[in-house]
Amino acid sequence: MTILPREFYARDTVTVAKKLLGKKIIRKIGKQEISGIITETEAYRHKDDPASHAFNKMTERNKAMFNEVGCSYVYFTYGMYYCFNIVAKTPKIAAGAVLIRAMIPEKGIKVMQNNRGNVKLENISNGPAKLAQALNISKDQYGLDLTVKSKLYITDGITPKKIVVSPRIGISKATDKLWNFKIKN
Repeated sequence: MTILPREFYARDTVTVAKKLLGKKIIRKIGKQEISGIITETEAYRHKDDPASHAFNKMTERNKAMFNEVGCSYVYFTYGMYYCFNIVAKTPKIAAGAVLIRAMIPEKGIKVMQNNRGNVKLENISNGPAKLAQALNISKDQYGLDLTVKSKLYITDGITPKKIVVSPRIGISKATDKLWNFKIKN
């Protein structure tokens, strides 16, 4: 498997969100390697996206969205969950990231189940907080370079046959933007 290069992420955030479908997340925890195929993503941009964390200005929380593409942006939400994003944007845009909403577990399923409290296979990583929990992603992975082999990186994977496009989930602003992407079936 080839690790996705930085250039992959140096494109329009919406394009990268679509292109990440079918790619593989690799997570190393000690000697254990766990992985899964990305099945759902959402794009978040900058000044044209009121739903984005980067819409108003750079803060300590969102500064990764303004930094180098191909790095992780991990944030804490609802006072209890982490969500995993990948910084992606063109050089003309100040900030952008792709939220990884779901994946199909592939390797290390028992580890992921333990990380999630022994839930059923279909519920291991079918939501952004569940995915971060399954992969044991927290603030410790904030800002990681995902374009090099490390504790967390993204590789090529499969080519989706059909992609479903819809509004983003759980937002109240910019609900007209069809920036949620899923692999059908």
